[in-house]
Amino acid sequence: MIRKDSMLVYAIDFGTSNSLLAAADENRVYSPIPLDPHAVDPTILRTLLYFQSVKDCYFGAQALKEFVHNDLQGRLIRSVKRFLPMRSFKGTFIENRPVNLEDLIAIFLKEMRRRGNEHFKMEVDSVVLGRPARFSTEALDDDYAQSRLERAARLAGFKHIEFCPEPVAAAREYRTQLKDSKIVLVADFGGGTSDYTILRMSNEPFRDSDVLAVGGVPLAGDSLDGGVMRHRISTHFGSGVRYQVPFGSNTLSMPTHLMEKICSPADISVLRERDTLDFFANVRNWALDPESRKKMDQLFLLIHENLGFGVFEEIDRVKRVLSASDRGDFQFSYADLKIVEGIQRGEFEKYVEPQVDRILGALDETVKAAGVPFSAIDVVYCTGGTSRVPIILDGLKRRFGESKLVERNFFHSIAQGLAERARDLAIQ
Repeated sequence: MIRKDSMLVYAIDFGTSNSLLAAADENRVYSPIPLDPHAVDPTILRTLLYFQSVKDCYFGAQALKEFVHNDLQGRLIRSVKRFLPMRSFKGTFIENRPVNLEDLIAIFLKEMRRRGNEHFKMEVDSVVLGRPARFSTEALDDDYAQSRLERAARLAGFKHIEFCPEPVAAAREYRTQLKDSKIVLVADFGGGTSDYTILRMSNEPFRDSDVLAVGGVPLAGDSLDGGVMRHRISTHFGSGVRYQVPFGSNTLSMPTHLMEKICSPADISVLRERDTLDFFANVRNWALDPESRKKMDQLFLLIHENLGFGVFEEIDRVKRVLSASDRGDFQFSYADLKIVEGIQRGEFEKYVEPQVDRILGALDETVKAAGVPFSAIDVVYCTGGTSRVPIILDGLKRRFGESKLVERNFFHSIAQGLAERARDLAIQ
């Protein structure tokens, strides 16, 4: 619980891809502040950490700039939020030193707090922290994820912490515009999770009983990018390579579970483990043809030269192009590696169909849990960059009709809603 004598309460939207910081006191709500002077939109700090060394860390747009400036050497870390519910993921290594996940997130939150304190010229240790409707479909893993995020926030210097589901925050920001009571679905499609909240809303003060149902699934924009990597780009990095063990008679294929690691920008680092690299070296030696050996060389280049970030940035760009046109061209080059793939929207939608089915299936489950028919929902409030993907939009239109869909500021709505909650706490 936030203490009553707090002068200022921060509102932090810590996202898989982007993070924002707003604030409130008993007198007013402050819009998201400029956190990143190097960004096109300074209020958006990309959730990136770049360690040139264990002691030198950069954040956001500067992290990417320094990573490129240093010829892709060092560790660029992204999408750390998605690991929170994974009990098997304890952390990673920076210069062969173990760093656990909570400490990594704490480093990022501490920097956000430092920049906020510098902006407001005061020390603030109270925060309303956004969280997905569900970190995981498993209740125990969901609780575990929040406990890890809370520990990271405390390590960052916050003493008074309250959590607020991100779609509820988005709805709080929207309710101020309503004149009549309505049933509203908030659909927040981000980078790591797709979250849904169904509420009875009006311009009256928000009550917890207004929430009819909360649901979601830990799949969103990153998982769609992974579908493109899995079905189209990974073949350039060893997927499908066939090999034969010396003195063996069977022809084997590259193990699927290892290739799955390159389909997530956050998981590629796992492939740097010595046993895995030794296995890849053997596969290269045992490959059946020169083309397969070339693909294994490109896999080593992807791993050792930290190319995963650039590859997924290009996949994300193509995904955004396909939201507005029928074709996008994936183009990536580094040294002797050159990849050009033309992707049709229909192909993209086929690649991501399993993920989209789960995302929209979670929506159907949330509507069912609310105990209302689809027709009773008056407004569908869409937020998050992934909500612009046509196959997602089409699914919403089929269920609710196009006229009910409302788009809001994709990046600011959650932070603004969290700040509204922060003001409630500041005046209690």
